[in-house]
Amino acid sequence: MKPTIAITIGDFNGIGPEVALKAAAHAAVRRICTPVLVGPLNVWDHARGTLKIKPKLQKVVFPWNIPSVIGVADVGDGIWADVEYGKTTKSSGKSAGAAIEMAVELCKTNKADAMVTGPVSKEALNLAGYSFPGQTEMITLLSRSRKVAMMLVADGLRIGLVTIHSALRNVADQVTSEKIVEKVSIVNEALKRNFGIQSPSVAVLALNPHAGEHGLIGNEEERTIIPAIREAQSQGINVQGPFSADGFFGTGSYKSYDAIIAMYHDQGLIPLKLSSFGKAVNFSAGLNIIRTSPGHGTAYDIAGKGKADISSMIEAIKLAARFSSKK
Repeated sequence: MKPTIAITIGDFNGIGPEVALKAAAHAAVRRICTPVLVGPLNVWDHARGTLKIKPKLQKVVFPWNIPSVIGVADVGDGIWADVEYGKTTKSSGKSAGAAIEMAVELCKTNKADAMVTGPVSKEALNLAGYSFPGQTEMITLLSRSRKVAMMLVADGLRIGLVTIHSALRNVADQVTSEKIVEKVSIVNEALKRNFGIQSPSVAVLALNPHAGEHGLIGNEEERTIIPAIREAQSQGINVQGPFSADGFFGTGSYKSYDAIIAMYHDQGLIPLKLSSFGKAVNFSAGLNIIRTSPGHGTAYDIAGKGKADISSMIEAIKLAARFSSKK
């Protein structure tokens, strides 16, 4: 039996419906899983007509396995007239949030084996009353998961983040030894359970340039990061660091490790997207359910124009299907 993968609509004023529809209709996806779209059926129909995608859509009844059509788990809100490509609206936020809620429920009730989330506007979600920094935090709460680590995966790179969507001025205060140990532990376990690496190795990046120069340009390494690494090592985890981020990536040292722990968002994502832009996948390690997403945003500037690259969405679905087979 092929796994069933729930794919949310994301922000319907962005490229979410386009990349989800095109990926769900792609032969490479349909060979490995049964995709089920999650969102307002009439919005999906509108996008399908606009993009001239061939497979028909039908409201899903589980268990679902009708190859000739694409199943839709209808959230029942939003109409095509509300679509305003390139704009942040309460309506698109409401549909995006409702789709996330339904997809999580499908996974919790075993109607879906994993979920893949389309790109959303955090502003639109907040306008609709979903007060979360991002989808990851929302899914963590809805799935009743205790801990999560955001991992970005592409071309052999696996990068976990200690802080995610935080203002840079707040990062130093949010990087604690306890949080570093937690993220290292979650990523280490995911490498074993999800990626099938029996004896993983993990590298931890420094926060400051040149790893702080022994306190000359920041003491977070001496005070926080090194003690965290030692604690993780005492728990039997093969973890090393802290490494100065520029030299670590510039010299290719990252190739010697199965995963890397970055202190903040751009520290990890810039090198990953520089080498694999358009193919990166976001994986929420540690959740009670399997969740991946494409490593890009709503791309309002090209929404509704049929120009979106579906590579990252396809990779996200493939990774979700791969992990589902290991459950």
